[in-house]
Amino acid sequence: MDLADKLVIAISSRVLFDLRESHEIYENQGIEAYSQYQIEHENEVLEPGEAFPLVEKLLHINQLLPEGKGVEIVLLSRNSADTGLRIFNSIEHHRLPITRAAFCGGRSPYRYVGAFGCHLFLSTHADDVRSALNHGFAAATLLPSTRAQTDTDEVRFAFDGDAVLFSDEAERVFQSDGLDAFQSHEVEKADLPLQPGPFQPFLAALHRLQLAGGEAMRVRTALVTARSAPANERPIKTLMQWGVAVDEAMFLGGLPKGEFLR
Repeated sequence: MDLADKLVIAISSRVLFDLRESHEIYENQGIEAYSQYQIEHENEVLEPGEAFPLVEKLLHINQLLPEGKGVEIVLLSRNSADTGLRIFNSIEHHRLPITRAAFCGGRSPYRYVGAFGCHLFLSTHADDVRSALNHGFAAATLLPSTRAQTDTDEVRFAFDGDAVLFSDEAERVFQSDGLDAFQSHEVEKADLPLQPGPFQPFLAALHRLQLAGGEAMRVRTALVTARSAPANERPIKTLMQWGVAVDEAMFLGGLPKGEFLR
């Protein structure tokens, strides 16, 4: 069995569950004390972490699609296999259909993102995320949120453009030669599609989910970019050339993105 027809998202154990207490033991007392603590508490269920609601929403998508399609969540953890028993016991308690994992014994798990065919890797460990990005994989650091979780089952993904969905070709022009040169460059190459960036396969997989699920699919996507006209034409034509659509596109011309994302 392979995962070629699925959206595959890798998550670390610290984004799925609240491991602050045991992580503090690791930080203050070292790996042996941490391992012993997890083994001694392996039957104590872990509370949900930052990504738990997202994971629940994503796995709910599988109810709308035939078996073999939909979403696969893979656990990539710095834990060792013995300390990982508590993780899987908690997964079973919360009735999450997560069956695949790699426990890396203290080493970075990003090395297995490609092997599992993951479209996205979510972690609280910034170095692991950076390593994944440096090797061409879509990855993001999940930050603590003070916002209350909404009760909607809709999942929303907002993407930046240059160096995220698209390559950093145009961004390099902007950084080296300024805004006017960037605008001229993009107008001149408006009919030449941009090369894919690290998050393009993730957006493409989301789009396939949307097509498979039709109107019942509660996934929504947006492009939120600092670009403005006339530099908006090239990314739109690029998405069309890829055969990928976004539900919303915002060309903000340098305005702060925070309010739009809220």
